[in-house]
Amino acid sequence: QVQLVESGGGLVQVGVSLRLSCTASSRTFSNYAIGWFRQAPGKEREFVAAFTWNSASTDYVDSVKGRFTISRDIAKNTVYLQMNSLKPDDTAVYYCAARVRPVGTVSLPMYYTYWGQGTQVTVSS
Repeated sequence: QVQLVESGGGLVQVGVSLRLSCTASSRTFSNYAIGWFRQAPGKEREFVAAFTWNSASTDYVDSVKGRFTISRDIAKNTVYLQMNSLKPDDTAVYYCAARVRPVGTVSLPMYYTYWGQGTQVTVSS
């Protein structure tokens, strides 16, 4: 069992930056592929960014490419989502999730086994 805890959300204005953190309870954290998703009110959960299996590369939804960066600190069991140039459309609850097997596509929630509780990001214009 892996517990994931997100932090770093908040209420910010358009154009500023935030860094979200996802800290895992398991020492085997480095064996999993971590992704970030978000869900706005009335909308389905949306893929944002993820490491591919073995962290060989990263993937992003088109709407955040060039603005968001996913990174990790293995020693701290933490994955980050650096979000720059925030827009009102980025307003959502952000979740991190862990894939435990190298199957499926990184962008589909169904392939993730463990999920955090989410952190709210609100971008005000």
